[in-house]
Amino acid sequence: MEVGKLGFGLMRLPRNGEGIDVEQTKAMVDRFLEEGFNYFDTAWAYGGSEKAIKEALVDRYDRSRFCLATKMAAWIDCASRTDAISQFEQSLKNTGAGWFDYYLLHNLGGPRTHFFEDFGLFDWVEEKKREGLVKHAGFSFHSSPEELDAILTSHPSMDFVQLQINYADWESPLVQSRACYEIARKHGKPVVIMEPVKGGMLATPPQGVVDIFSKADPQASPASWALRFAASLEGVMTVLSGMSSIAQMEENLRTFKSFTKLSEDQLKAIDKAREALGRIPLIPCTRCGYCTKACPKNIGIPESFTAMNLFKLYSNKPLALRQESVMINGQGKSHADACIKCGACEKACPQHIAIRDELEGVKRNLLS
Repeated sequence: MEVGKLGFGLMRLPRNGEGIDVEQTKAMVDRFLEEGFNYFDTAWAYGGSEKAIKEALVDRYDRSRFCLATKMAAWIDCASRTDAISQFEQSLKNTGAGWFDYYLLHNLGGPRTHFFEDFGLFDWVEEKKREGLVKHAGFSFHSSPEELDAILTSHPSMDFVQLQINYADWESPLVQSRACYEIARKHGKPVVIMEPVKGGMLATPPQGVVDIFSKADPQASPASWALRFAASLEGVMTVLSGMSSIAQMEENLRTFKSFTKLSEDQLKAIDKAREALGRIPLIPCTRCGYCTKACPKNIGIPESFTAMNLFKLYSNKPLALRQESVMINGQGKSHADACIKCGACEKACPQHIAIRDELEGVKRNLLS
């Protein structure tokens, strides 16, 4: 099945007081399919997401109508190959999908990669392909281009790779979006793009960036600029957007229903926006939540960083504090001042953020 250029990322599904809002998710699924898009991306590690998409999608549509991707995180609570494989079996049960069109080894890079190598999971996923339980096998990746090159050289059977690519991270020395993209292209691998709007940060960028885009095209939203940048790259299979509301869904559908690649003048506007962002020292958190899962104190790390970035962007401490309180108290998480500096969060962070230092900054600037 041909994959639509816009993919529905299921990490940030809408929520209500009881967890994921399945009824709103159903409405979003319906609109997505209605407009001809078909790629849905979840993961074993996205709490409740697989079960929600079973109810919202798998139980309501013929299996031929959609492509479903999910992932195995062998570095989370896995002491053996059997533990890792149990995630796959649980994903089959959670989704009821029968098979996965795209199955990913989740978040390779740094200290996480060896679990997949040690447990022989690259060979295992090829077995699942032969059995028909996986149609296409690949991996998501957060690390250096050198490591990506080594993995693809050692495992040429991988069908695709999922990379964090957005205009803000294109030349970032930490993320190295451009360099990783070029490695994937060198190996001839189709690319699935994640974090094209950088966890929502590029949907509401600083006013200087908004002004640059408004001058170039007054009708286009900042989010649409970010999405079009990602989708304009050669070799991109689909661009995932972690949509959390019908409004976000409708905006993204408008962008991709009449998608055209960015022109040379528009790419120059992107360059200006990147330069403007580079002058503001934001915490490069994408709100993936892996750090909180690892934290023994259940600190709301992404929420703290969102509030801190808000403070950096707008110099409005009361606003940032209200945001921090609503997000953290509303989810029953601990505040930044509960940090015991164990470092577990930093080992789990795919963005390589110095989380302990940044939490100190939150305490110093917002909580003192």
